[in-house]
Amino acid sequence: MPKALNDEIIGNLKRYGFYFPVPGVTVDEADDYRCQLENFEAANGGSLRGAYRFKTHLLFKWLADLVRAPHILDAVEDLIGPNILCWTTHWFIKEPRSPSYVSWHQDNNYWGLDTKDLVSVWIALSPATIESGCMRMLPGSHLKPPMPHVDTRAEHNMLTRGQTIMDVDESQAVNIELKTGEAALFDYSIAHASHPNLSDDRRIGIVLRYIPPETRQVLASWDSAALVRGVDNYGNFEHEPVPQGDLDPVAVAFHQKAEEMQRQVYFKGTEWQKKRVSDGGVEAPY
Repeated sequence: MPKALNDEIIGNLKRYGFYFPVPGVTVDEADDYRCQLENFEAANGGSLRGAYRFKTHLLFKWLADLVRAPHILDAVEDLIGPNILCWTTHWFIKEPRSPSYVSWHQDNNYWGLDTKDLVSVWIALSPATIESGCMRMLPGSHLKPPMPHVDTRAEHNMLTRGQTIMDVDESQAVNIELKTGEAALFDYSIAHASHPNLSDDRRIGIVLRYIPPETRQVLASWDSAALVRGVDNYGNFEHEPVPQGDLDPVAVAFHQKAEEMQRQVYFKGTEWQKKRVSDGGVEAPY
């Protein structure tokens, strides 16, 4: 018996590769999280970027609590079972009237996780509309063979390598519009993208990535994840500490190690795999 998702929702996820909207957080919670985020940004030089965009559940106590929220884990359990790891968290923030965009891509193309059961939970902390550059998805693309990607390193592309699927029928895309606090669920292999933010407000999205413990990282010899429900009988990922507060020293130190590993995976096969600045003096794109 499903805990949070009915059979129709689960069926649509399997058929189309995504489902929205589902409950994420309340509007008051979203406003509070946004306030905490923006207070951190104001104290640390501006918009969240670089290493702070990844695995931030190790840095912010509220985000560590969110990835363990029972109603979110109930939905994830309905899709991948009772034993759940949170592999990472990603921020996708577009400033007002910003040219930043996300090209068409599939996450399974470059993350190195040998599973088909990764579930992403994309939560809107501000309105995600067509005007503000909401996600767009190609229904059913997760059921087809992986699409060829090209590393473009294009200016304003929010992806690490500018990885892009070059031939996409845009007429088939579905706009994933979300109100503040709402969430979307989507498959590891779904093709998705988003346009620039043409609105006068920030478009703030936080994405929680969940996997079953039997998953393995095949692009690195070490990886980490947070055990957020059930048990892990496989030991393929080092378990991450739970921060006792914002910027907990133990969790911050672990974040530095874990984020560096993720950077190496994201940039596998490029000049940034082993260092943040190439021999030619070019800094990694994030």
